Amino acid sequence: MFAAGVTVADLSGHAGQLAGLIETRTARVAVIGMGYVGLPLARRFAEAGFRVIGFDIDPEKVAALQRGCSYIGTVSDEEVAALAGNGRFEATCDFERLRQADAVVICVPTPLTRNREPDLGAVKATAQQVAKTLRPGQLVSLESTTYPGTTRDEVQPILESGGLRSGKDFFLAYSPEREDPGNPDFTTARIPKVVGGDGEEALALACKLYGSAVERIVPVASVETAEAVKLTENIFRCVNIALVNELKSVYQAMGIDVWDVIEAAKTKPFGYMPFYPGPGLGGHCIPVDPFYLTWKAREYDIATRFIELAGEINARMPHLVVERLAEAMDAKLGRGLHGARIVVLGVAYKKNIEDTRESPALKILDLLQSRGAEVAFHDPHVPSLRETRLLSRMAGLESVDVSVIQAGGFDAGVLCTDHDAFDLKAMVEGLPLLIDTRNACARAGLVSDRIVKA
Repeated sequence: MFAAGVTVADLSGHAGQLAGLIETRTARVAVIGMGYVGLPLARRFAEAGFRVIGFDIDPEKVAALQRGCSYIGTVSDEEVAALAGNGRFEATCDFERLRQADAVVICVPTPLTRNREPDLGAVKATAQQVAKTLRPGQLVSLESTTYPGTTRDEVQPILESGGLRSGKDFFLAYSPEREDPGNPDFTTARIPKVVGGDGEEALALACKLYGSAVERIVPVASVETAEAVKLTENIFRCVNIALVNELKSVYQAMGIDVWDVIEAAKTKPFGYMPFYPGPGLGGHCIPVDPFYLTWKAREYDIATRFIELAGEINARMPHLVVERLAEAMDAKLGRGLHGARIVVLGVAYKKNIEDTRESPALKILDLLQSRGAEVAFHDPHVPSLRETRLLSRMAGLESVDVSVIQAGGFDAGVLCTDHDAFDLKAMVEGLPLLIDTRNACARAGLVSDRIVKA
């Protein structure tokens, strides 16, 4: 039904020509956006035998790639150098070179505005760039996470503004990114790829392209279906994390350790899936994607109260962590937050990576500073803080060395991200009080009255 078993012989005209180029690996692939999604995808296409051009508006990123250097942890310098060395990959800021591409894959950010509404500025601007050089026979695939209807209602009209028509002159698809940075078990090649197309030929071509680089393709009925799949995956996680975060607060008031509850509950072999509480949500997907659907749902006069409530609970968690710290400092140290020296341990949004996008640690730093605390942070993966939507006052703040923590110069620490590189024992010994938001100390077998779970 969805391009299963489609061969080059089934396609004709522009579609047949492009299918032939893909099958023989002579198609040139353009990947726009050399970030956490685009760079690994470009690497995978190049490894699969395609010639790949990586586009980005940031000249520093392009210059780094041209030197054979990587700026994200999931792709090494050696891998970038090898890609450039074999002639299959090059990076550029010159969008005129999109004319050379047979397939164009868009991997640009889709953040929220300050009012928590979808910001499609990067998607629209990129579509306009593609439209300038769009030619018959090209495949354009959007991977940026967004609400159902974006590909057809926003991207397609821009691409067709020059007179070419989707399904006739060029082919349009949507395939949501599913990268999980820092997860060695699921690389780009191993993660099943959901694909939706604007028509059967577009679907067949997109499946053929992605099927040349990843192990499994999951074709779906439409681009809207594919867009909804990505939102559903992340809303599922958002809602369930909100549930355990709320349970944590309830059980904490009852003197029950929610981590013990989860460990016991997950022994049930059916009907239960473990999710874990924390200091709040981070990353580009889970804190952002649900609001794309809640915004779009208003167009249909539907109130997504369940999703919005989950978002409110998760957004509240950094505040609760700071309150827990204040209570613990008052009870154990006999002092308040004002004037206290607090170090936040781990500012990346998840362990063992350098990505700080939407990290709850940034909000916690901001809240602590607002209450008069002197703040610092330690993160072996993040040398300094950059200005973000969640952080402006402390942009440029540099990570302190672990020896500073061990020297006993802080009143308390807040463990936000449980990096494997952390020497938790040394930190507990060097801090009068440690607020553990990840249950990391207990998992490491550390027991101390200095440790407080939050």
